[in-house]
Amino acid sequence: MRYFIQLAYNGTHYHGWQYQPNASSVQETLNKAFSVVLNTEINLMGAGRTDTGVHAKEMYAHFDLDMPFDIPNLVHKLNSYLPKDIVIYAVFPVSDEAHTRFDATKRTYEYHINTFKNPFSQEQSWYFHQPLDVELMNEAAQLLLNHTDFQCFSKVNTDVNTFDCTIFEAYWKQEKDSLIFTISANRFLRNMVRAIVGTLVNIGLHKITLADFEAIIESKNRDKAGFSVPAHGLYLTKIAYDYLK
Repeated sequence: MRYFIQLAYNGTHYHGWQYQPNASSVQETLNKAFSVVLNTEINLMGAGRTDTGVHAKEMYAHFDLDMPFDIPNLVHKLNSYLPKDIVIYAVFPVSDEAHTRFDATKRTYEYHINTFKNPFSQEQSWYFHQPLDVELMNEAAQLLLNHTDFQCFSKVNTDVNTFDCTIFEAYWKQEKDSLIFTISANRFLRNMVRAIVGTLVNIGLHKITLADFEAIIESKNRDKAGFSVPAHGLYLTKIAYDYLK
């Protein structure tokens, strides 16, 4: 029987989601917790990968297990066993064909910038004090919806078959001293959101124009795009499935 897990984590102390032999990962931590609590080896498949230091307000993973167990009791035990920076919200049965990675139809990320120094959010947002033209950054963000090939925002050495992504929304919102960028797409390339944000920041600093931004996308050249903003301001916030409403 297959089960989905809904969870969240603070990625500060992890080298991303994906298991790594010589570094702590969220996947490894969860595999150990599930295996101990269920008293059998469990290997989770995640809905995607987050890089070192990136957070997830909503993440899904799945595992297969044929023996019966009490779900509320499992969730309670897992949250007691897991470190304080990982939480399990729910465990629920799905069809044997359901897949957290391949069945996801939309993923949403947020990038958080603090425009005034805040000692309580140093590991949860990027402090950037220079004034930004948010209106112009929003104009540039809307241009993303006119394109599908985002090779210019992808890491150079990556094993994907296509750089095509469908972006559904992309916008900035100012809330007092917080500036939040939200972007949703059917899929994302490695480092894509952080590279987009860095390039949009250059727009906001008037270092490049809207025409430059279009030319960067059409160039398909990572060297022409902006810098990658720090990982600790990035959050995976939502994963959508057609059969989960």
